[in-house]
Amino acid sequence: MTRGKFVTFEGPDGSGKTSVIQAIFDYISIKGHSVYKTREPGGNGSVIAEEIRELILDVRHTNMDPWTEALLYAGARRQHLTEVILPQLVQGSIVLCDRFVDSSLVYQGVARGLTIDKVKELNKLAVQGNMPELTLLIDVPAEIGLERIYRAKDNRQFDRLDQESLEFHATVRDAFLSLAAEEKRIHIIDGNQALENVIEDCIKVLKQHEIF
Repeated sequence: MTRGKFVTFEGPDGSGKTSVIQAIFDYISIKGHSVYKTREPGGNGSVIAEEIRELILDVRHTNMDPWTEALLYAGARRQHLTEVILPQLVQGSIVLCDRFVDSSLVYQGVARGLTIDKVKELNKLAVQGNMPELTLLIDVPAEIGLERIYRAKDNRQFDRLDQESLEFHATVRDAFLSLAAEEKRIHIIDGNQALENVIEDCIKVLKQHEIF
């Protein structure tokens, strides 16, 4: 059986990734391809990674040390990868993952000040070369992302990272754009347009890279 394709979706909080991924999942499914949708931290199908997710995002844990946060993300990622992502790829599925290593580089490496190089080394141990073929970065200005988060506050999980300052979220957005300028596998999608247009742009890039 041919190995599947691994695609990740990144972006600042409030970029609309969840809605985009669901629409793309539905589109690929209708086309008759085997596709699996998951997300980080945690991961659909991994009890251990999900329990780590609860620790990371719990709004009570405001005093969490940045390195503790980075290590927890890496641990959850390792479990998610071995228990969910790799088995799906072996079965030939297209795996769509909401966040992966790039988020750690940006959130912990840059926004938390741990440095990209150190967080990258940590995640090399966690993923051992299993990086996505393609990453779609859904980009929106921090102000718009935060506005969306607060507008949907009653209908989504409002976690510890959502509560960070505008400055923090602006730093995250800038770091994502800098990373995209360095990594050829990362393609920027304008998230500040109608949802159907964002989805259309994503599908176009997926087809160009022969993901399905």
